[in-house]
Amino acid sequence: MNSIIVKHYPLFQMYQELRDHMMGVLSDEDLGFRLPDNPPLGALCQEIGQTERSYIESFKTFTLEFSHRGPETAPSGVQRLSRWFSDLDRDLREAIEALTEDDVQNRLIDRGHNFKVKPFVQVMIYKEALLIFYGKSSVYLRTMGKTPSERWTHWIG
Repeated sequence: MNSIIVKHYPLFQMYQELRDHMMGVLSDEDLGFRLPDNPPLGALCQEIGQTERSYIESFKTFTLEFSHRGPETAPSGVQRLSRWFSDLDRDLREAIEALTEDDVQNRLIDRGHNFKVKPFVQVMIYKEALLIFYGKSSVYLRTMGKTPSERWTHWIG
């Protein structure tokens, strides 16, 4: 196993699991909730899943692309989204596990615009995307009067 999986992935998984805490308090109807001049909550959920797919592929190809985005790639409904997220999380772990230690230490992922990072930094940038998603989602949840969990409150607010 490479150093990302051994040293960093257990904590990273805890960030991913916050999404499960959120999905656990939502209904299918909640996914249609929208704040003025903002997309529905379900669209935010689909977007973070599509973002994760881009990151999965980046660990395989060493290039980050967002060309696959579109509503046809993401399911609707809380249960289907939850399964989709679970599958994506599994695929992400497998893609990172497939990296050799030489890949982790020496290869760069091209993010475009002459911005290249090592795989560990790519994981941290995706973690930031998760935190941005949670921050946005938190506003929706508060407006709906929902609190996912004590851990959500401690980590996100």
